[in-house]
Amino acid sequence: MNKELERIAAEVEKAISGKHAVIEKILMAILSDGHILLDDVPGVGKTTLALALSRTLGLSYHRIQFTPDVLPSDIVGFSVYNKETGAFEYRSGVVNDTNLLLGDEINRTSSKTQSALLEAMEERQVTVDGNTYPLQKPFIVIATQNNVGTAGTQTLPYAQMDRFLVRLSVGYPDYDAQMELLRARQGSDPLEDVRQSATREDVARMQAEVRAVTSKDSILSYLTRLAFASREHPMTEIGVSPRGVLFLDRMAKACAYLRGRDYVIPEDVQEVFADVCAHRVILTQKARLSGATAEQVLAELLRSVETPDSRAD
Repeated sequence: MNKELERIAAEVEKAISGKHAVIEKILMAILSDGHILLDDVPGVGKTTLALALSRTLGLSYHRIQFTPDVLPSDIVGFSVYNKETGAFEYRSGVVNDTNLLLGDEINRTSSKTQSALLEAMEERQVTVDGNTYPLQKPFIVIATQNNVGTAGTQTLPYAQMDRFLVRLSVGYPDYDAQMELLRARQGSDPLEDVRQSATREDVARMQAEVRAVTSKDSILSYLTRLAFASREHPMTEIGVSPRGVLFLDRMAKACAYLRGRDYVIPEDVQEVFADVCAHRVILTQKARLSGATAEQVLAELLRSVETPDSRAD
């Protein structure tokens, strides 16, 4: 594993133990300059994880609790008239002046407010009253949604789901991790022990190094064949989008980088395939009624689509 990222992961694990694989995937997503959707039950440490990441990476951090009364202007800002100057002045929203935005329970706010994030997530800018305001770099959204207690929730539109690079689940800790969690919180908050291991400039540098990782033609062909297979599968109504294929390439490069390589191998693609693509695949009604899941379909594709020889090219 990349030594620099190993130190970063070790710091984050001071606050949330037993979740090394999830922390690795989130670091891959951040180095891919992508957004993360954490879809899980309450109380498994999603907020703690986001806060630990911001401290370790030296990123400015804001959190917004999404509720039905949160307005789009809370996200992107608004213009207010100044009587003294006779001009409208821009008042920034929560996305301004932040590198890591935690949108807690994003599915509990209105579709209009959810959509206010789209421009910020895709173009790293917001437009208010015809004026465009760039956001800080990097700008990463970690959004959470609870998959229980659906009263008062709004389903995320497909267009917004497609903006998230990955959808991950933290999950419950195992026995040893749960015991460690209890011991660690007997006298203090483990977040207080998390130390900064990188800077915003370091993150930007690593993102550039990830972009420079090589995906040979055999890998690009593999990505394309997986995408076409997802669109042609009899159980899918919508397969992996072109944006999803680009994201899969970026995430596979980040996986290779984290493993200490400057080139992608098929195993990198396979490791991140479901995380990048499961929330982009919509099954047919018949498939859903039969109890099938997108993850099962994607696992079948990995078995059926020919894996390229990593020694090729």
